[in-house]
Amino acid sequence: MDNQKLINFLNQLLSNHFVMYVKLHRYHWFIQGKHFFQLHKTFEEMYEKTAEDLDEVAERILAIDGKPFAVMTQYIENTTLVEASADDKEEEIVDQLIDDYKQIISEIKEIGIPLANETNDEPTADLLITLQVSYEKYVWMLTAYRAYK
Repeated sequence: MDNQKLINFLNQLLSNHFVMYVKLHRYHWFIQGKHFFQLHKTFEEMYEKTAEDLDEVAERILAIDGKPFAVMTQYIENTTLVEASADDKEEEIVDQLIDDYKQIISEIKEIGIPLANETNDEPTADLLITLQVSYEKYVWMLTAYRAYK
């Protein structure tokens, strides 16, 4: 059973998690405005969850006989997300996070889960579905926040 495509996908997902982890730290540190206290705390909770998720993804790669990326250049080369590069305003930050989570969800649904199913790797499919559910909740919450600011 060849699972190299699945390992490659999981390493891309791992790369996205590391970029998101750094991005959420940046937003946590630099957020300003009337929602500072709420967003500062929320971004901290999000990067802590992202750290847990990236560990789960890396450990899954190891469990299926792969080698997770562990060098920043690999993450940058393999991410499908865009790094935060400006001191974005609150609305731009929330919009970017919604877009990022939607992109990760789409990749999980369209690439990751089908690859796990092709290799009959139910534990990986389960992990991906769990991540998808979590990120769909973030999209819902961020979208709701954006509607009521």
